[in-house]
Amino acid sequence: MADLKGKVLAGKILVQAQEAEEKTSSGIIIPDSAKEKPQVGNVVLVGADKKDEPMELKPGDVVFYGKYSGTELTIDGTEYLLMSQSDVLYIQ
Repeated sequence: MADLKGKVLAGKILVQAQEAEEKTSSGIIIPDSAKEKPQVGNVVLVGADKKDEPMELKPGDVVFYGKYSGTELTIDGTEYLLMSQSDVLYIQ
């Protein structure tokens, strides 16, 4: 994980999406134009608790989120998603 100097606001998390699959299970190579947007990522930064919602995530957690969740950001050349904790569907 990158050593970021910034911080995120209360109730928000910064996620680095995992890479999309390059091949199917049968070995067929998937072209870039046909790849699905990843819905799994690693939590990089977490904000503080909100008044009515404690922060349940911590850096390093692997999370599943909705297909259209978050806002895409590029920080120091790396792509991240900034989203609310409530956008997370599952913590692995």
